[in-house]
Amino acid sequence: MNTNQNESPFGEIIYSYTRKQVIADGVQVDVTTTAQEAGIKFPMFLTRAVFDAFVAVPDGVTGQDEAGRLWDVVWMTRFGILRARPGVDRIPVALYVRNDNRAARLMKLIATCGPLDIDDPQPAITVMMPDED
Repeated sequence: MNTNQNESPFGEIIYSYTRKQVIADGVQVDVTTTAQEAGIKFPMFLTRAVFDAFVAVPDGVTGQDEAGRLWDVVWMTRFGILRARPGVDRIPVALYVRNDNRAARLMKLIATCGPLDIDDPQPAITVMMPDED
């Protein structure tokens, strides 16, 4: 039985992977500056899969740039936040993306809100593929 109020009911932490380590390893991309420009107050991160699929411009695709594609992801995340019911911590994000020189296609992402890091409980937003959580 756990009698110490400061101990975790799950025991000692064996290993943790912090947000700082995730960013340093390239697993997530910090897009907080752009998010703030769009009116999002919390730090915001994209998973590498989202960044590579929807922000990075595929070879040979014309009329696209990373700044514009990033803005689309961030802006549509903001729109999803504004439409979300109060109290939810997982919201759908939908946007049209053109990854070839044909018509844009509807893509669906998930934005979650949780602690910034293991030792920093301030809220942060992570945008990921639907199968990444």
